[in-house]
Amino acid sequence: MSNETPYRTEKDSLGTVQVPANALYGCQTQRAVLNFPISGRKPYKAFIWSIAAIKRAAAEVNCQAGLLNERLSHAICTAAEEVMSGMWDDQFVVDPFQAGAGTSHNMNANEVIANRATILLGGQLGEYLVHPNDHVNMSQSTNDVIPTAIRLGCLRQLKPLLNTIDNLAEALEQKADAFDDIIKSGRTHLQDAVPIRLGQEFGAYAVAIRRDRLRISRSADTLRRLGIGGTAAGSGLNAPPSYHAHMVKKLNEITHLELHTSDNLFESMQSMADMLDFSAALRTLAVTLGRVANDLRLLSSGPATGIDEIRLPPVQPGSSIMPGKVNPVMAEMLNMAMYHIIGCDTTVSLATQAGQLELNVMMPIIAQSLFEMMHIMTNAIQAFTENCVRGIEANPQKASMWLQQNPIIITALNPLIGYSAGAALVQEAMQSNRPVREVALEHARLGQLQHRETGAIIQPEEIEKAFANLSRLTEGGMIT
Repeated sequence: MSNETPYRTEKDSLGTVQVPANALYGCQTQRAVLNFPISGRKPYKAFIWSIAAIKRAAAEVNCQAGLLNERLSHAICTAAEEVMSGMWDDQFVVDPFQAGAGTSHNMNANEVIANRATILLGGQLGEYLVHPNDHVNMSQSTNDVIPTAIRLGCLRQLKPLLNTIDNLAEALEQKADAFDDIIKSGRTHLQDAVPIRLGQEFGAYAVAIRRDRLRISRSADTLRRLGIGGTAAGSGLNAPPSYHAHMVKKLNEITHLELHTSDNLFESMQSMADMLDFSAALRTLAVTLGRVANDLRLLSSGPATGIDEIRLPPVQPGSSIMPGKVNPVMAEMLNMAMYHIIGCDTTVSLATQAGQLELNVMMPIIAQSLFEMMHIMTNAIQAFTENCVRGIEANPQKASMWLQQNPIIITALNPLIGYSAGAALVQEAMQSNRPVREVALEHARLGQLQHRETGAIIQPEEIEKAFANLSRLTEGGMIT
């Protein structure tokens, strides 16, 4: 057995701390691990990547300003690049529910990069030839690093999210084209309504999702405005005058995220409104997706005793007791995922409002919530698109059956007999449990229907022609 101790002793302003011997993090991180055993969760990779990008950029900018020697700068940059590559993800161990503002996460990054840079310079863990605060955190504060890292992390995950949204919209558009010739009953208030095309229903879903995508993209642009360089309160204390502009330029070179400077560093420190706006756009898509999932569940309900106008792909058995039962599990999954995202947005909203004076100390939970929203939304949409939407099939026989039984198709006769006469025919059809078409033709043969304007007797042929033109009622709605 080895006689080596599993811990090393480090010291901070509060005293000594026992740190795991091989950990790249140090005493402040270890204190956070002991203080916040809350969820057992770790920071998202996007958060780790973004904060490491900031440390790398700062090392270069500080070196160019003559504040950090080239040897230390190079070691910090190398260590930060390793972190950005995911090499040391397991060393980021602070629970998302942590001390306010994100000091623990910032120090986790400072210590990992400092220790790794120390090793690269030939030192040992805990020796800190590169100091976490004096060197890695030079010209920075948690208060400007964390909001910048949130913005970078969200922007880094933006393209995969937008791609999955595009794929879903395209899949729905393909179904809209395939189902365009199927005329069915529309439904409003969950009651029978005028006819529409099944393709029009699916086309509307696609348009709604594309518009939500635009909202997300538009709100993401506000995240490109960085407040790095404001340091503790927005004044830029302990940072060179040109530091802010040089940091944004350097981060652009590193990340290629089309970043730009802030017009007011104090506002950038105080306000999380840009993050809230982005969260709200994600929430809007979540609401839309939940609505679409509910519609697909209704349209596929039954099949024997429900609407059954579409069939969702059977991806797994639906019951542990009822043989042959197949449930709309992908739509159900999407609902649950979107409800969770809406809950995360509520957290972001409350946390944004909780900012006080020069700082919002709720930034760690804002970060966790936003990254979780994007992560879950991307995966849920992808699974829903591939395992559900692409495999949806129409049931034109059932759609036609419901349409023929729908008394509201009497609307086709409004130009001939008027609203009141049509309503009377609907009531008679429902009371006698007969199709309204049959009732209308019967009255026409008996000479009991008159033209609403001229008073002329409506002939059965005119009734047949109006009902034969039901497809014309479904035209329109598309502006080209």
